Amino acid sequence: MRTMGADHVDEALAELRRALTPHVTRDWFQPAGELTWTCWATAVHIAHDLLAYAGQVAGRPADAYLPLDLTVPAETPPAEVLRVIDACGALLSSAITTADPASRAWHWGPTDPGGFAALGVDEILMHTHDITRGLGVDWRPPADLCASVLARLFPDAPPGDPADVLLWCTGRAELGDRPRLSSWTLKAALDS
Repeated sequence: MRTMGADHVDEALAELRRALTPHVTRDWFQPAGELTWTCWATAVHIAHDLLAYAGQVAGRPADAYLPLDLTVPAETPPAEVLRVIDACGALLSSAITTADPASRAWHWGPTDPGGFAALGVDEILMHTHDITRGLGVDWRPPADLCASVLARLFPDAPPGDPADVLLWCTGRAELGDRPRLSSWTLKAALDS
């Protein structure tokens, strides 16, 4: 399996746009699936995390997240929030592309650019799933991207359809006779 990189982030962003852009006129103030956040707030959260990951890759802090934040005004329509996600995703993609693959930044331990790519793709896919559920849109995360995320962030995941397994690993579904998880750990950090 290829190392996760900027191309994975770009693929996930393209999938998010494909899934959500046709539905920007719907009510985004509905809960996002089973989350307590609205679809709008969940979309802003995606952008926030992509920006935070880009900052980590570019700034390479060793012991914490950089003290930066993203503010999106409450009156921003969903179509513009999607543009913010695109911009933040492009920043992450660019940071990963230009980073030394041997560089490390903090995400609960020393994490390489590929780990931040996996974190970004996971955020995009899982929260696109949440938003589409909230909007009543039939959508399934792409198996190839899910398989890449599982290999990097959930190396001990059980076998099965990659989308089903990733949804289970992130507490969004049962998996066969396995009950839904209420907590999970993303293994993006590398051993020191």
